[in-house]
Amino acid sequence: MGLFDFAKDVGRQLFDTDAEAADNIRQHLEIKLSGIKDLDVQFDDGVCTIAGTCPNEATRTSALLVAGDVKGVEKIVADALTYPEPVEEEKEKVEFYEIVSGDTLGGIAKKFYGKASLYTRIHEANKELIPDPNKIYPGQKIKIPLD
Repeated sequence: MGLFDFAKDVGRQLFDTDAEAADNIRQHLEIKLSGIKDLDVQFDDGVCTIAGTCPNEATRTSALLVAGDVKGVEKIVADALTYPEPVEEEKEKVEFYEIVSGDTLGGIAKKFYGKASLYTRIHEANKELIPDPNKIYPGQKIKIPLD
C-alpha cells in the first residue's frame, strides 16, 4: 500500500526543475499539514518518495493527496510514511475518488450520500486540497468520508 498514482500534468505548479522539486514539495506539506515528524521528501522523474511519522492515519492520507496534487508528481511511494496503529474506533473510513470533467462537489455528494447538500462533508475532508469548493479539476484525487 505504499505506491499511489496521480495525474502528472494537473495540480499546483510548485517547481520548474526536478532539482527543486523535493524541497518545494516538503515545504508545501509543512505549510498544508502539521504534525509530521522527521519529514523527508525525495523526487526523481515524477516519483515522489515521502518518509516521516504522522500523528494519525488521516494526516498520512492528507499528505499523500496534497503531494499528489502537485503538477509533475505521477507516483508517490510512501512505505516509510508511518503512523501509530489506531484502535478500531479511530480508523478513518474513506474512499478515494478521481474527479472527472463535469463533476461538482454537490454531484459527488449526491452519488455517495444521496444528497447534494452534503458536499460540505467532502469539502471539509479535503480542505488542504480544495480551499474553494467551487474550484475542483479533472484528475484531482480526493477522499470521500464513509462513516
